Amino acid sequence: MKDSIGFPQLILRLALGLGFILPVMDRLGMLGAPGAEGVAWGDWPHFIAYTETILPFLNKPLVNVAGALASTAEAIFGICLIIGFKTKQAAFGSGVLTLIFGICMALFLNIQAPFKYPVFVFVGAGFVLSGVSRFKWSVDELLTKKAALK
Repeated sequence: MKDSIGFPQLILRLALGLGFILPVMDRLGMLGAPGAEGVAWGDWPHFIAYTETILPFLNKPLVNVAGALASTAEAIFGICLIIGFKTKQAAFGSGVLTLIFGICMALFLNIQAPFKYPVFVFVGAGFVLSGVSRFKWSVDELLTKKAALK
C-alpha cells in the first residue's frame, strides 16, 4: 500500500467541504424555509438570531458582520476542500474557525452543545487534513504536476 492516504483524504475533504457548504446554503434559504424539516435556520435572520446567542458580547451590527465573515470563510473553505485547492491552508483555517465556534457554543450555550453536533470532529478533521502531505485527485496535485513539467 504505497499511498494509503489517497482515498481517505478525498473522503475527508469531501465530507468536511460539504459540512461547510450545506450550512451556508441553509442560512441563505437554499435548503428550505425556516421550520421546514431538516432546516436549521432557513434564512439569514434566523441564523443571526442563533449567532447572537453564541456571540452575546457583540452588538447586532457586529453579529451580522461576524456571521457574514464566518459564512464567507465557510463557503471558501468548503469549495477549496472539495476541489482540493490550497487544501492545507483551507483545512487548517476550517479547524481554527470550527474550534472558535465550538468554544463559543460551550461557553455561551452549554458544554453539551458542541457535542450534540460533530463540532470537535470537524476541528480534528481540519487539523488532521492540514497535516497530509499529498492530496490525490485535487487541484493542488494538478498544479504540482504542472510545475514539475516546467
